[in-house]
Amino acid sequence: MSYRLIALDVDGTLLNDKDELTQRTALTIREAHEAGARIVLCTGRGPANAVPVLDELGLQGVLITHNGAATVESPGPKLLHEYSYDVRQIEGLIEYCRSQSIHYDVCTALDMFVDRVGEEAAGMYDKFGVVVQRVEDVLAMTAPVVKCTLFGSGEQLDAAESELSQIGLPPGIQSIRSGAHFLDIMAEGVSKGSALRQLAELWDIPASEILAIGNYYNDIDMITFAGLGIAVANSPDAVKAAADVVGLSNNEEGVHHAVQRYVLEAASGAAGQ
Repeated sequence: MSYRLIALDVDGTLLNDKDELTQRTALTIREAHEAGARIVLCTGRGPANAVPVLDELGLQGVLITHNGAATVESPGPKLLHEYSYDVRQIEGLIEYCRSQSIHYDVCTALDMFVDRVGEEAAGMYDKFGVVVQRVEDVLAMTAPVVKCTLFGSGEQLDAAESELSQIGLPPGIQSIRSGAHFLDIMAEGVSKGSALRQLAELWDIPASEILAIGNYYNDIDMITFAGLGIAVANSPDAVKAAADVVGLSNNEEGVHHAVQRYVLEAASGAAGQ
């Protein structure tokens, strides 16, 4: 099978645990691109700290950001599509976070805003290369919001998920765990998989010709949509169970090995027949 679109999660998949993109992985991805495959980063990151990863790969093009809530194109970035909501729809959630001392930020398609930030959250933003904008009260914002992210310890977010399951979210709003320390609040129906499906239809690429690689629960939709869905070895069991193949971990250059095997070597073998 020839894969014309390669969808790659970033953190925990493309990057190793030191948040590094290895040279060999970058070379392999560029080789696949030069062979004709479209490379699409599919990430929970916003464009501001996702586009630099694409730049590091030496590529330009389309990225699925905010877990599918905003699709952008670089250079620019240029916003192609967004799924947004009014921040006042989640006023109860924001008040809950304030009462429980859970950090939160809210994102428009291109920017991130906070009205309070502690030392731990500041360190997290620095780690991921995020520049946040300070406002007095995020609930006073009028711009459409594509995502609100809760950040805290695993125990805090486990408790928050449990609380949300009991009280429920407003109509048209959903939550998804995008990492051990992150819980994202987005418009209902938004996912990496749905955004990838939309791109595939736009580019007239059947699901059978898509390869997707991920590592966490927010990657399951795109892994199951793709013709070949790969979970790296550091994925939770539920993600591995959803995948067609379990590859090497992000610390073992799992993306490099998968693209070599299923894209480059497969193409070389087909050419030699």
